[in-house]
Amino acid sequence: MSGDVVLKSGIGRYTAVPWRGLRLWLLSFPLLFASVAVMVAFSLVGAGIGIFLVPPAVMMLRSLLDTHRGLVSGWTGRRVDRPYLPVPEGSPMQRFSAIIQDPATWRDMAFLLLDPIVAAFTASLSFLLFLYGVYGWVLAAFVGRIIKEHGGNEWYTFVPLQGSFSDHPVNAGLIAGLGTAYALTGLYFGPRLMDAYGRWTQSLLGPTEKSRLALRVQHLSETRADAVDASARELRRIERDLHDGAQARLVAMGMSLGAIEHLLDRDPERARILLAETRESSAKALRELRDLVRGIHPPVLADRGVGDAVKALALDHPLPVEVAVDLPGRPDAPVESAAYFAVSEILTNVAKHSGARRVWVDVRHEAGMLRISVTDDGQGGASLDGGTGLRGIERRIGTFDGVLALSSPPGGPTIVTLELPCELLSS
Repeated sequence: MSGDVVLKSGIGRYTAVPWRGLRLWLLSFPLLFASVAVMVAFSLVGAGIGIFLVPPAVMMLRSLLDTHRGLVSGWTGRRVDRPYLPVPEGSPMQRFSAIIQDPATWRDMAFLLLDPIVAAFTASLSFLLFLYGVYGWVLAAFVGRIIKEHGGNEWYTFVPLQGSFSDHPVNAGLIAGLGTAYALTGLYFGPRLMDAYGRWTQSLLGPTEKSRLALRVQHLSETRADAVDASARELRRIERDLHDGAQARLVAMGMSLGAIEHLLDRDPERARILLAETRESSAKALRELRDLVRGIHPPVLADRGVGDAVKALALDHPLPVEVAVDLPGRPDAPVESAAYFAVSEILTNVAKHSGARRVWVDVRHEAGMLRISVTDDGQGGASLDGGTGLRGIERRIGTFDGVLALSSPPGGPTIVTLELPCELLSS
């Protein structure tokens, strides 16, 4: 999505719209070429070659329309989600069939056919009115005299051109006044026109209820599979830790106690030494069991909530970590657990890979979202595709419809933001 955002107040809300309308109009040219490529590909389906050409042509068009969706979402405040059903990775015929059976494909084509007309009376109209208003001032300032000197004739709306300010001030003043009115009208109605364009784009380029449901089912299937895999891995880890740690120590303690029982009468001194060793082993086994329980669900998380649990993580971290928490209540326990372990893994990654000197963690609840951001002053360059485990965190919070955003330019800073939808319970 574009870095621009909708300006909520101030003069910038009005002055930015004409240029945004111009950019949307300029984007229509690559969209036009892409749509021509798609239509040519469809025209060759009868010859057979179109079956191979349609999928890449449609994917190119969808990529450009994704850019368009991002711009419209950022500039109008009307979110335009991607509506496309999954395209299989199978044969060209399977991909072709999936594309032509997706209603979004044909809604895209309808959008491209009608958008130049709709945009001319919505998004681009603000720019055109402003430009026409500026043209009125140019006529009044000096161009009017040049046109008259060369024998030309010009009308500005319903006002005949007689010259510039220097030779016909009343006529030029009327044209300048009309130009000002046009420019101010374009600026004033620009946000409303852009909002109308946002509704139009949302209606055709956004998902229908059918595609929204299909995408939701796909997302739930993927996150369910991820959750099952994560649970299986966690159970294997617990089993391994019990087998190699506490279980082995308990077996050794049982053997030691058997030896002590036989040595009590014959060699009390040796029995006391074994008893001390057994007591030390029991303490180690207890610590291992506590660590295991802490890895499953830390007591501080259960007792105090995710805010204090993250503060406890910060105290144990090798780097200085500043934690800011603004939670008037507590999320549901599963959400707290997912958020806690996500932050724990992010902080581990920071210590291993970032080269940072300080870390900042912000935990708050905004607009129905548990929002956590972790910022470090390290070398940057982190990626969701790398081996840092961020993709695994994204899958884990995806089980709760959570999202992960990463900003990590070379040289830093790195900012990892988690958002999980939830409502807070009273503390």
